[in-house]
Amino acid sequence: MHPLRKNRPLRRIVLASAATVSGLVMLLSLKPHTPATIVAAPAPAPAASGGSGAAGGSTGTGTVTGESVQTRWGPVQVRITVAGGRITEVTAVAYPTDNPRDQEINSYALPALRREALTAQSADIDTVSGATYTSDGYRRSLQSALDQARG
Repeated sequence: MHPLRKNRPLRRIVLASAATVSGLVMLLSLKPHTPATIVAAPAPAPAASGGSGAAGGSTGTGTVTGESVQTRWGPVQVRITVAGGRITEVTAVAYPTDNPRDQEINSYALPALRREALTAQSADIDTVSGATYTSDGYRRSLQSALDQARG
């Protein structure tokens, strides 16, 4: 008699159960993709609206909002305040917050990116480990705001 044809129902039950549990674990470990939610800060005063050159050149003072950059997990957008030709404040006005993982990543990534931008005084900032997409979107939106402030 062939070895697989032996009457061993317990072995079949154990194998079927193990396969079912493995399949469920793999299925539950998938991260569902849901549409991004935009978190927006309060609207700026009309004189400082998003990027109309409110910073008044490289030595002016004002607030400029960069372009919204669509990333894999949702849009990222930053607003900068420029005084005396220097970046004095950087605020993320839109970033992914769809799920607890997005919130966890952004809770450490956004402050780190802000510190980098204020230190570098440019968009030439390091990527935060574990937040590659957010870092890229932040950098691109920051560069957009800087370009508008200089223009």
